Amino acid sequence: MLKINEIYHSIQGESTSAGRPCVFVRLTYCNLRCTYCDTEYAFYEGKDMSVQQVIDEVEKYNCKLVEITGGEPLVQMEECLDLMKNLGDLGYEVMVETGGILSIKDIDPRVKIIMDLKCPTSGMEKKNLYENVQYLKHTDELKFVIGNREDYEWTKTIIDKYNLLGKYEILFSVVFGKLEPVELISWILEDKLDVRFQLQMHKYIWHPETKGV
Repeated sequence: MLKINEIYHSIQGESTSAGRPCVFVRLTYCNLRCTYCDTEYAFYEGKDMSVQQVIDEVEKYNCKLVEITGGEPLVQMEECLDLMKNLGDLGYEVMVETGGILSIKDIDPRVKIIMDLKCPTSGMEKKNLYENVQYLKHTDELKFVIGNREDYEWTKTIIDKYNLLGKYEILFSVVFGKLEPVELISWILEDKLDVRFQLQMHKYIWHPETKGV
């Protein structure tokens, strides 16, 4: 059984799929406590559902893009892997968003992984599992949520250390309400970094604390 916090239909607010209709399956539990977390309600709240029950709920929306998220979905590793495989077998385009501290090596290769490496202001930087980088496919995406200049310089160091540019899409986001987007954009342009800046689109369409969007 899976512990599910919520399943809802909205638009994708981030990644290269931003703006597309998407069904979100938010799993309960997280083994991180990022300082800026915007989904603390998913740490404990949820109901038990079988993989088939989750799929039945997803199918009600008649939408072929599905994102598995959390919390940290890979905390429920075995069941989560099973859910992603079964959705893939049914022809769904599946994405999973993970904090990058649990191994991604067994994720179905059809699934697009969006891995979030934790910057220093998250308070979780030391928990990053850097060996995950070797398991990323060229179709996967690597996200950095940046809260200040220290985070930005740290991110550039990590990009250089692991030779990340050109291997897959690299996403730069701001910590909402902590760093102005224009400031991060100015740094990217000044350094001529070949990365993709993104906003959390849903926080500008709806109130930033609205659930289920």
